[in-house]
Amino acid sequence: RSIWVTGVQTCALPILTDPITTTNSAVPQPQLLWRILLVDDEPTQRLIVARLLKRAGYEVDTADNGREALAKLESGEFQLMITDWEMPEMDGIALCSALRASQAQGYIYTILLTARDSIEHVVTGLQAGADDYLTKPVIEAELIARLNTGKRIVTLERSLRTANEENRRLSITDPLTGAYNRRYLMEQLPREIERAARYARQLSVIMCDVDFFKKINDTHGHLMGDEVLKWFAALLQKTVRACDWVARYGGEEFVIVLPETNVASATTAADHLRAQIASTLFSAPGVNLPVTASFGVSGWKDSTLQGATLDSLIGKCDAGVYASKKAGRNRVTVEGMD
Repeated sequence: RSIWVTGVQTCALPILTDPITTTNSAVPQPQLLWRILLVDDEPTQRLIVARLLKRAGYEVDTADNGREALAKLESGEFQLMITDWEMPEMDGIALCSALRASQAQGYIYTILLTARDSIEHVVTGLQAGADDYLTKPVIEAELIARLNTGKRIVTLERSLRTANEENRRLSITDPLTGAYNRRYLMEQLPREIERAARYARQLSVIMCDVDFFKKINDTHGHLMGDEVLKWFAALLQKTVRACDWVARYGGEEFVIVLPETNVASATTAADHLRAQIASTLFSAPGVNLPVTASFGVSGWKDSTLQGATLDSLIGKCDAGVYASKKAGRNRVTVEGMD
């Protein structure tokens, strides 16, 4: 995807950006295999419980102590954990506390096994982060029933997390084009400017506007105009580098943010985009439509200056687009910040 800029420093990833997808991630995907981490320092007990769990259809991995378990939790995909209380190096209580304090992906339902059965011990285990508590010797039917409860809780938690992620994606995405929306641009670009100024890094912005878009709507209808905008946004996203990001500013206007890029390289990028768009026909049933766009570029030659603002940067880009339109369209105009 890096097909145009030469002599540009390696891009830093945009702050807080997420890949924009069109898949319906809100639909929970079926969980075909449940993985359990069994933690016990006693080999015989570990073997007995592991066999029991495998008979019940679980995939089982084992660890001898809490430290080994934590390492496996970081590198493996587990939904459930069964841990003994008394173990060398790190016991079950410390393991539960460390797990809850970690940034593990997804919730791991934890059952604590122990010979201690007093109320004080139950409370200690639950306060440490265990979800359930079983005393030894383990009764197979009871353990399987507790694990079924854990599976329901994990499934609900993951469905809720997926729904929240989808809601966030929708809140920052333009529903028509799949690019970021104006809200995201107005929140994110100031962060990009602040980061670039703080660390004396380069930053540039390109604004582009589809030429004669009103004529497209009037001639071919608004539905066709929407298809042109989707095609246009997809072409922008396909052509820019992975660390750059595209937002719909409004109507037929789009903004491309280029971290770690000076204004000269951004101008080269804009001209490449302009030529790419002009040489690619928009095609739909019964329609082959030439489309062009006018570009305005702004940014810094060397590094972003302290005190730079979103309004000043966008204002310069907007002035560049206006100048390109006035000069005949299908061209790039630079309005540097230096």
